[in-house]
Amino acid sequence: MLTLSKFSIGIGDRFAQQGEAQLQAFVQAAAAGADVVPVWNKSNREHLIVGSEPASVRHEADAAVAALGWRQPYHVDADHIRLETVERFLHGSDFFTIDVADSIAQPVAPAAVSAFADQHPELIGTLAIPGIARPLQTTRADVERIAAKYLLAVHDAGKIYHHIATKKGADKFIAEVSLDETDRPQTPPELLVILAALADQGIRLQTIAPKFTGRFNKGVDYVGDVAQFEQEFNDDLCVIAFAVKRYGLPANLKLSVHSGSDKFSLYAPIRRALARHGAGLHLKTAGTTWLEEVIGLAEAGGAGLALAQEIYQGAYEHRQELSAPYATVIDIDPARLPSPAVAHGWTAAQFVNALRHDPQCPEFNPHLRQLLHVGFKIAAKLGPRYLEQVRLCEASVARNVTGNLFDRHLKPLFLGT
Repeated sequence: MLTLSKFSIGIGDRFAQQGEAQLQAFVQAAAAGADVVPVWNKSNREHLIVGSEPASVRHEADAAVAALGWRQPYHVDADHIRLETVERFLHGSDFFTIDVADSIAQPVAPAAVSAFADQHPELIGTLAIPGIARPLQTTRADVERIAAKYLLAVHDAGKIYHHIATKKGADKFIAEVSLDETDRPQTPPELLVILAALADQGIRLQTIAPKFTGRFNKGVDYVGDVAQFEQEFNDDLCVIAFAVKRYGLPANLKLSVHSGSDKFSLYAPIRRALARHGAGLHLKTAGTTWLEEVIGLAEAGGAGLALAQEIYQGAYEHRQELSAPYATVIDIDPARLPSPAVAHGWTAAQFVNALRHDPQCPEFNPHLRQLLHVGFKIAAKLGPRYLEQVRLCEASVARNVTGNLFDRHLKPLFLGT
């Protein structure tokens, strides 16, 4: 079986220009003692918006690996795929994030729910999970309630997984199951029921993305109770370790945290939990690289700054339509957005300070950052003009892309600095 390494980070690159700059951050991490595997990811929706094909992600990854002489594993993720979108990703991808959020809480046959409870009497009653202070107390009604909410999603995940396995071979890809886009975090009993159901479907998943407490808004830091998150994260690690032994799931099964892009306040508790349990992690950084491209353009000044200001103006003028698909994962106060006229008057340093995620900087504007995070469609419409300017500003763009990944993500999470 193609096996995902213990630590991996999903890196998105909207316009497929920053593969080498992204990989350079992993080279620096390895030199500092942290072996982390890069996973280039891009969703079907992103491909449709920018007009790219899934094969372009494989080409970008392979080219970056060749250019930097990377000798460690790397992967290409078909991000957030469903059965109706998976086909075009089969050739170039070796990692598939199976997204079944739309199937959660959808009706499932009562007979299927009852059969699941019959098949899993071990889930009913008192169950001690090593590492969780109090034993789980679960009735048959609890198991049936959980199964009624998640069984259809699990069955749909099975259909997608086995379709991929039929086309590629079951040992030729890595599977993640994404369950984070639901109404509330899964409890330990819920996660255990889900893992039992996934095992029943023969899904050899290597990473699972549950929902955690709090807000994971695009482009900004976690908003919520960090202590509660840490407890949930630790409990989930315990449930996964138990389920691996009980249901024969892959031994390297690990948690995936991939809601939002910047989770700076969570890196210390995640690092503590991983060390405590000896566990692995898959982390996704979402649209971070696209924002660093815009920062690099602005930092270069001249035509680069002018284009960054033009992109902001377009995003501002189309903010309602750009924000609509991401309404549940952004909190933008229109009153806190500078007008395009104000932004056009900024120096390079002022634009960079407003956009760069530095909470200590008084000029940082999280509302502007979230808007530009979802505003990559504006750059996509500029087509070759945007790409050409990114290439002309390569030095500043690459410096920011590499520095962001290494200094703000890899170092605090895997090196503790």
